[in-house]
Amino acid sequence: MEIRPFAPHDEAAVVALWKECELTRPWNDPHKDIARKAAVQPELFLVGVLAEGLIASVMAGYDGHRGWVNYLAVRPSHRGRGFARALMQRVEELLLHRGCPKVSLLVRSGNRRALDFYRHLGYAQDEAVSLGKRLIRDDAA
Repeated sequence: MEIRPFAPHDEAAVVALWKECELTRPWNDPHKDIARKAAVQPELFLVGVLAEGLIASVMAGYDGHRGWVNYLAVRPSHRGRGFARALMQRVEELLLHRGCPKVSLLVRSGNRRALDFYRHLGYAQDEAVSLGKRLIRDDAA
C-alpha cells in the first residue's frame, strides 16, 4: 500500500470510505471535516492506495501538547492485512518528528474491534472523561 498525503481529488473516495466504515455521523459533515483539515496541518491527513484505488485513510493533528488521531479507516474487504497498522505507524512517526510526546484518540465504547486493535498497538485507556461542545452545527447548514 502506498501511503501519501490526501489530495483534493481523493475527497469523494475518502467520504465513500468513511461511510462504508460507518465513521460518519449526521452532526459531522465529512466534506466540511475534510475542508477544515485541508486548512490545518493537511500533511497529517494521509490516505492508503493500492492499484485498485483508495482503501484507507487517517487524519491526525498536533496542538503542541499532544497528537490526535481521527478517521482511521480501512475498507472492510481489505482489513486484516496490516494496512491500519501501517497508517498508524506513519502517523506516529510524523507526530514524533514534530516532538509530540503523546498521541490520543477516541473510540466509541461499543466498538470492541477498534478497541482491541488499538490495545494491540500499545494504546491504553486513559483515566479521563471525554467532554465536548459543538461550536458549529454542520447539520444545520
